[in-house]
Amino acid sequence: MKTIFAIVLTAAIAVPITWHFAHREPTPTSSAATTSERKVLYYQSTMHPWIKSDKPGRCTICGMELTPVYEGRADAATRPDLVMLDPANVRVLRVESTAVKMQPLVRTLAVSGTVDDDATRHRIVSAYVDGRIEKLHVNHIGAEITAGQPMISFYSQMLLVAEGEYRLLELQRRESAMTRLRQMGLSTEQIQALPSKSPSTITSDLNAPMTGTVVAQKVYEGQYVKQGDPLFEIADFSTMWFMFDAYESDLPWLRAGQVVEVHARSLPGKTIEGKIAFIDPNFDEVTRATKIRVELPNPLVDGKRLLAHKVSADGEVRIFTPDVLAIPRSAVLRTGPRAVVYVDQGGGAYQQRVIQTGRSGDQLVEVISGLKAGDKVVTQGNLLIDGQAEINHGAETEPMPESKALTSGEITAAKDFLALSDALASALGRDDLEGFNKEAATAMDTTARFIAAMKSRPNPSPALVDLEQNQHLHSAATLKDARMRFHAFITAAEVVLQPLRHADGTPPFHVWECPMVHEAIPGSAAKGRWIQTGDRPGNNPFFGSAMPDCGEEIQP
Repeated sequence: MKTIFAIVLTAAIAVPITWHFAHREPTPTSSAATTSERKVLYYQSTMHPWIKSDKPGRCTICGMELTPVYEGRADAATRPDLVMLDPANVRVLRVESTAVKMQPLVRTLAVSGTVDDDATRHRIVSAYVDGRIEKLHVNHIGAEITAGQPMISFYSQMLLVAEGEYRLLELQRRESAMTRLRQMGLSTEQIQALPSKSPSTITSDLNAPMTGTVVAQKVYEGQYVKQGDPLFEIADFSTMWFMFDAYESDLPWLRAGQVVEVHARSLPGKTIEGKIAFIDPNFDEVTRATKIRVELPNPLVDGKRLLAHKVSADGEVRIFTPDVLAIPRSAVLRTGPRAVVYVDQGGGAYQQRVIQTGRSGDQLVEVISGLKAGDKVVTQGNLLIDGQAEINHGAETEPMPESKALTSGEITAAKDFLALSDALASALGRDDLEGFNKEAATAMDTTARFIAAMKSRPNPSPALVDLEQNQHLHSAATLKDARMRFHAFITAAEVVLQPLRHADGTPPFHVWECPMVHEAIPGSAAKGRWIQTGDRPGNNPFFGSAMPDCGEEIQP
């Protein structure tokens, strides 16, 4: 695979460079004079660096003009971490670099949950005394009621007697009777109106104790009830709770007061904003998650609440961290368990450097070690520089560390996770958004079990942190959205899975690589990989039917 890639890379670099030199203007005399001031050590083929000469000429392999290597730029021949490019080649290849600096990470956390009512504003209306329902003033579920509104007319012999006693008592002796009537369900206003109540009226009204929506009706006209029997259930839907699960890796990012944008499937195209009001401190050991509560306004629109009770919804939490040392994600190349960047040394020199990454944002990744503020890392063209490094130094690769055999529990977790990764890639390869979302619905549970199993192994991969942060795949709105989520997920997954290929008991799987992923996933590295478990040809999940065959299998 490395040999094939080197040939493709050579062609990719040679075509634009050949065109550039074939069409460039003749070098002015003044430029030649400037060049002569620097000492030429030797002449070298750009495409075949082992072809050298002590005088100008052409490469004996590709026929391209040999490039002069000046004093101070010969370190690449002896330093395997250094790649030298002629300044003209840098321009042709459009190599771009950016400074490493302290800046906030911005991450969009996609969540999914259910809209529930405010539990503090939910009430059961019960019978205070024995009696019979004479009339229902509220007779259907969903009725909007206001506090003090009559709900039923109620006949009760016990209540009639108490009302009569109240009317007969002198004013100073009525206090105890009033207390008794309150206990029987009458409001203060109803009790004060008793003196004017007709003795022929044998019923009393039971009024709504709060403003809200009737969500359950337990009685009908003519029904006898006992003290304590439930009559109605009322909920205040003016404020709703959006409840979602937050996993262990999400908790460091979340805090009360953060704004959440909620998209209910029953309200296509509409966004409702709310704030995180509560983070449940009780962590569920089975699901490895805890509940987060977001309070949402829910006004009446044309007599109907905007959000219905118990509907499903998706949310996005925009998270900002304090300043950290960070670089664009496109600067990072993943090679097995390593994260590699190329540092621009100036004058066409690029140093390969292994770094340790931390949290990943939407566009940036935190750097734990390997870089300092002010370093310039390559963000575009680093794939070509990496390919040139492979050509220059024989495509040497770091040997994978030996890994002990998997336990039966680890085998099961890995098998399920591989099946999930394969199914997600397969759905995107078919441009099947519905199929992707169906598989993604179980992704969190499957991934959580796999992460827990991998954390118990010796020297767990640092990429497990990235995998935890990017396991939210569900409810993608478009194929582009699905592919962006999948890319972050599978990039971390592939790094975790690679060492397992050398462990006894690992279920068989294939790794495929596409060299053009940055065309489909803005801001990503050029190369991207995915996982397949079957022996079918690679079906590129990043391009789908547009470029199904773009990719090569990476051999163990």
